[in-house]
Amino acid sequence: MSRIETLWRESGARAVIFDIDGTIVDNMHLHAEAFGVFAERHGLPALTPEDRARLDGRRNSEIFPILFKRDVAREEWLQYEEEKESFYRELSRGRLAPMPGLKQLIQKLKDDGIAVALATSAPEPNVTHTLGELGLAASFPIIVRGDQVARGKPAPDVFLEAARQLNVPPAQCLVFEDAPMGVVAAQAAGMPVVALTTSFAATHFAALQPPPDLVCGDFAGFF
Repeated sequence: MSRIETLWRESGARAVIFDIDGTIVDNMHLHAEAFGVFAERHGLPALTPEDRARLDGRRNSEIFPILFKRDVAREEWLQYEEEKESFYRELSRGRLAPMPGLKQLIQKLKDDGIAVALATSAPEPNVTHTLGELGLAASFPIIVRGDQVARGKPAPDVFLEAARQLNVPPAQCLVFEDAPMGVVAAQAAGMPVVALTTSFAATHFAALQPPPDLVCGDFAGFF
């Protein structure tokens, strides 16, 4: 029995909640490239690994004030969001593929009658774009975005809302995440968490207190 199978059985999970960026698709390097162009255009310093650890997983409404080190009005950050994210969508078109093992896992969950959902900080155009590029537009009937809840990650709101829509107790929802912020948010929701090392090394997750329940590279061999 694999480590993930063991976690699945021990947690008594009845549903699975996936993050999008860096979790169902290895695309954070494309977001980093888009942010690099955005930062250069606006005279901002390049993002360091430490910056990414405290920014990845957050909503854009929270990221831009941190980047500019000042209050950013809604109209302004919406303009910044469209600038950066439209470049990401252009940059990633034709370059996205599902994480190894993801489609097999989704099919297995469907066959077993296990509900699935997405919980993401990505804006709606990115969600539509990414799922379309992956050929998964019909695979997730429940999608909860950070802009639909009161607080973004690392607050648990997006995961709690996903559990509510799934009609499954939070403790019985297994979460897949790639960012420390997302792991913290899922833990705050009382959910077991598997961290994927697409965006951060295992050492980043080991430093969390508590660490995620499991760390792995992709979805291959889930069952």
